[in-house]
Amino acid sequence: MTDVSAPLAGTVVGLGGVPDPVFAGAMVGPGTAIDPERVAQEAVAPVAGTIISMHPHAYVVVDAEGHGVLTHLGIDTVQLNGEGFELLAQKGDTVALGQPVVRWNPADVEAKGKSPVCPVVALEATAEALSGLKEEGTVQAGDLLFGWK
Repeated sequence: MTDVSAPLAGTVVGLGGVPDPVFAGAMVGPGTAIDPERVAQEAVAPVAGTIISMHPHAYVVVDAEGHGVLTHLGIDTVQLNGEGFELLAQKGDTVALGQPVVRWNPADVEAKGKSPVCPVVALEATAEALSGLKEEGTVQAGDLLFGWK
């Protein structure tokens, strides 16, 4: 069982609260989403493992069991071309649970007309493989979001 933790602090809104039909429809995979606090912050690794994909606005960490977890910082933030995001880790890095990966400010993303809501998705998983899925309430970085069998 892999425990997937919140990569940032905020209010959990579930995938249904993501203003993007691909994420909201769980087409990328099952998971949840966080509406982050509007302060400069560091998004952290939701699992310990290796970063296999690294973009300013999104990253994937794969754990020892082969579970890939996507953290997507905001919606349509790829259009910002990295502006406002500072990489603290690189593709290929081994990261510890809770290790800072990207520094960003959700308030700046929102000011540029993008949603700062952050999907946290279990890639190539079925909804049935997840347990204890958190879809409401508030979280701090490192709080449990869901388990993955």
